[in-house]
Amino acid sequence: MQKVLFYAMMGEKMCFQHILLNALDLTEGGAEVKIIFEGQSVKLPAVLVEEGNKLFQRALDKGLIAGICLACSRALGVYEQNLATGLPMLDDMMGHAGVRPYTDLGYTVISM
Repeated sequence: MQKVLFYAMMGEKMCFQHILLNALDLTEGGAEVKIIFEGQSVKLPAVLVEEGNKLFQRALDKGLIAGICLACSRALGVYEQNLATGLPMLDDMMGHAGVRPYTDLGYTVISM
């Protein structure tokens, strides 16, 4: 089975929409997919929740969102908002969300 980790770095919602589209499409094709918010993208979860983004909700419902980088959330001033989403705060790589737990399991990493 194909395994893909989308490691979102960009803070633009349009870019993240394409991550969601591809993640959902791959999942429908039988792949195992996870998404991590890292870097500037940590500003997006609260925005997506607030606006009721349907693609984001579908990804949540399918369990595709692995979590949000703790260090970047704090550095970019969105820690409290991200904590309120209920998504896991990831800090396995010196306070940041690392890819190694996924590469060790055979995931291909796509960073956008």
